[in-house]
Amino acid sequence: MPGLLRAQGAWRPTQTIRIVVPAAAAGTTDIMGRLLAAFLQERLGQPAVVENRSGAGGTIGTAEVVRARPDGHTILVGNIGPQAIAYSLFRNLPYRPEQLTPVSNMIRGPNALMVHPSVPARTVPEFVQYLKEKQGRLNYATSGPGQSGHLANVWFQQLTGTQATAVHFRGAGPAMLGLIAGDVEFSVDNLTTAVEQIRGGKVRALAVTSADRNAQIPELPALRETMPELANYDVSTWFGAFLPGGAPEPVVTTLNGEIKALLELPATRQRFAEMGGVPAYGTPAEYAAFVRAETEKWGNVVRREGLQLDIG
Repeated sequence: MPGLLRAQGAWRPTQTIRIVVPAAAAGTTDIMGRLLAAFLQERLGQPAVVENRSGAGGTIGTAEVVRARPDGHTILVGNIGPQAIAYSLFRNLPYRPEQLTPVSNMIRGPNALMVHPSVPARTVPEFVQYLKEKQGRLNYATSGPGQSGHLANVWFQQLTGTQATAVHFRGAGPAMLGLIAGDVEFSVDNLTTAVEQIRGGKVRALAVTSADRNAQIPELPALRETMPELANYDVSTWFGAFLPGGAPEPVVTTLNGEIKALLELPATRQRFAEMGGVPAYGTPAEYAAFVRAETEKWGNVVRREGLQLDIG
């Protein structure tokens, strides 16, 4: 049995584990939460349930977790939005970095720049020209204010000298539905949740946001390949686990080890590859340092834009 492989004396849950997903169903955060729940339930012998707490760019669900007891029975599947970008974007954020304990990253991957099929542009330079012709009249979907798709778009517009209006949805799933329906003209969002719609022709992808092309859709260029203005553009999104601040070391160590085991499974690696992502395990210290670096990087983009929002 897999459970027998754990070290003796490790922490064990004594009740149902709540995995809070601060996003709507069907997005990458939700997929990661459900993978983790099924694995922990099998390995640790207690029920593990996913609770979707979407809204306000992931900050509502995060705020719920920081108020929970740090005993290992409440886990947050966080991401680049509420766990990095939010600290500089929102004036009235109801939590601080030290109120969360990083456990491990789980998956990372690029975003994709996608347009509705009615948009005539088929290359990034054509799309930039189209944006300039429309003079700010186009709308783009985001999975929430402060999420990577939102700020990846902001940075793209800073570098290309274009303007468009953000339309914030309550998660990647609803944002994709809005793009497919033509409620918005374009979007930048996780390749991990968009790849099936791209392959199915429901949306047209123009590029990926990472420094290099993605093995799952190698024909898509990296944005920084497409125009000199975008030469330094490099955005990868990520999704990982956090506990409430002050979680005891045995709890952190046990959950970190379980995530490592999950990410090493061939089935997990295959699923991530199909989604266009790669496993991104890290020790708690490595993950904490990574999150701090991401917070600083996106803080610079937010400050350059002069972008400040209130959580309504």
